[in-house]
Amino acid sequence: MSVLKGFEPANVLSYFEELCKIPHGSGNTKAISDYCVQFAKDHNLRYVQDEYNDVIIYKDGTEGFKNSAPVIIQGHLDMVCEKTLDSTHDFMKDPLDLKVENGYLYAQNTSLGGDDGIAIAYALAVLASDTIAHPPIEAVFTVDEETSMLGAEKLDMTLLKGRRLLNIDSEEEGVLTCGCAGGLRQHVTFDFQKVEKEGTEIELWIKGLLGGHSGSDIHKQRGNAVKLSSRMYIHLSKTFAMDLISIDGGEKDNVITYSAKMRVLVDSAQAEEFITAVRKEEAIWKKEFSNDETGLNIEITNAGQKNIAVIAPADSSRIMKFIYAVPQGLICSDRNLPGQSETSLNLGVTVTREESVFMQFLLRSSIETKKQSLCERVGALVELAGGRYIIDSEYPAWGYDPNSKLRPLMRDVYVKMFEEEPRVEAVHTGLECGIFGGHCEGLDSVSFGPNILDIHSINEKLDLASVERIWRFLLEVLKACK
Repeated sequence: MSVLKGFEPANVLSYFEELCKIPHGSGNTKAISDYCVQFAKDHNLRYVQDEYNDVIIYKDGTEGFKNSAPVIIQGHLDMVCEKTLDSTHDFMKDPLDLKVENGYLYAQNTSLGGDDGIAIAYALAVLASDTIAHPPIEAVFTVDEETSMLGAEKLDMTLLKGRRLLNIDSEEEGVLTCGCAGGLRQHVTFDFQKVEKEGTEIELWIKGLLGGHSGSDIHKQRGNAVKLSSRMYIHLSKTFAMDLISIDGGEKDNVITYSAKMRVLVDSAQAEEFITAVRKEEAIWKKEFSNDETGLNIEITNAGQKNIAVIAPADSSRIMKFIYAVPQGLICSDRNLPGQSETSLNLGVTVTREESVFMQFLLRSSIETKKQSLCERVGALVELAGGRYIIDSEYPAWGYDPNSKLRPLMRDVYVKMFEEEPRVEAVHTGLECGIFGGHCEGLDSVSFGPNILDIHSINEKLDLASVERIWRFLLEVLKACK
């Protein structure tokens, strides 16, 4: 039996549940793309599927809307795949295990993919209906938004005639998003030499941090487990004879790193004293975070005395000092929009390889020159520490359009329905609207969506009552787009 039986809108939630049965992490979108193609075939709708797995489905306007200008309904097919440390879930083949509690839908031990599966479900429900009034629809489903925005970058925009874009990729009801930050990825590598040393191997597993979205949660000052590991190393290396074996943490640069493992070799005679010092550091961190990171803990494993290859001291010193010194989190707030984030970066991935340590940063800014300046700043630190870097996956900011006609139309619909003003905001996340706008001259875009809590994390929850209200809002907006 469906866990969503009895909840409305039944048609939307039925499609969402079907999508959750199909593994669709970034880079693994062929199956969900094919599902959308089969949907189009089953409903006798014209479609295009490109080589990247992007899908466009076309539907004519209903009676009274035949000659209306098309409206684009847009969302992305991929999801961020996160799971608890003890989960055996395989995102390449397993369906999500959906649960409902207190009006919220979540996936057991994993992220949910409400970002952005709910957009696809809304669009499919509109396309499937023969009773909903709407102008011609161009439903655009892109891929790999969460990692590179590849789908939007590669999509043939000449296939789109619509110049009004409803992007359903925002996570707060009552907000009309009309601008977003641009971003880029900075890949950093530090080569190192190895030396053989003898001592006691100790693994420090920093875990239990909240993590969260590296855009929408970046201003919340949440802990980054790799940054904390470097702090531990720099501090304790002043007192103890210790060497770095490896440091690893995070899997995605758009997720704040909530878990990291650091393996060190210490003088066996100091092993117990070292562990005591680690516990003191842990207590300091908990006090500093106050009530914000209540789950923070360090699991310590004493692996015993060993003769083992460690990173050469000069190399480990420069690598760990770089991690400690490089900025993390919110860099600057918006000077024109109080309370809004302007520029930030996140160290999301750290991996120790055979002869190098690799790191991946995601930089965001609503101001292009500030984004480039931050990239140069990180690059300067990399070079000072003897590393190298490359840049890719750069995408533009989406600027606020004071002449938008779609925004006031949606504002009026919202006020009429809910008797309150929606908030009009720019967000510190990456949205595909900037890419679409760069290729479609005169495009008028607004992003919106239902309440989704803690996206990109194992705590992600979809507010089912909000899903129903935003569904009704979507239908009224389509009516108004005559």
